[in-house]
Amino acid sequence: MKRSSTIFLQIVIVALGIGAFALLLWEPHIEGRNAHATLFEMYFKDPFLAYVYIGSIPFFAALYQACKLLGYIGQNKVFSPRSVKALRTIKYCAIIIVGFIAPLEAYLFIVRPGDDIAGGVFMGVLISFVSIVVATVAAVFEKTLQSAVDIKSENDLTV
Repeated sequence: MKRSSTIFLQIVIVALGIGAFALLLWEPHIEGRNAHATLFEMYFKDPFLAYVYIGSIPFFAALYQACKLLGYIGQNKVFSPRSVKALRTIKYCAIIIVGFIAPLEAYLFIVRPGDDIAGGVFMGVLISFVSIVVATVAAVFEKTLQSAVDIKSENDLTV
């Protein structure tokens, strides 16, 4: 892959991360129950918001690992243990994201059954689906890349 392509993809990933971070900071100000709250009430008295912020950490960790992986690709170090480790970390981050979303979905169904939860449920299902797809793709690439790294190391030992 050309170096310019990997740099472009890294820029896209960084832009995605900045956009997600900006959304995390901006969205609570327009949310219905926080629309007229002070900053203290919004950020320190809302356990749901704190849970969302903690749950976003694996997302940003996965973005960082994707940038590292693209860096390895740009340096022609695709078939290295570090690339396999980056893919494994991305897979685990995606699984952790699903693990954070499942209790939120259960909360919506159990604690707030009378409310209109369709939007929240849809967002949770959508993010879970995307995370499962990312985890599956990362697992397949990890296994394939690990096989290639093993073959490469065997060939380096016999030479």
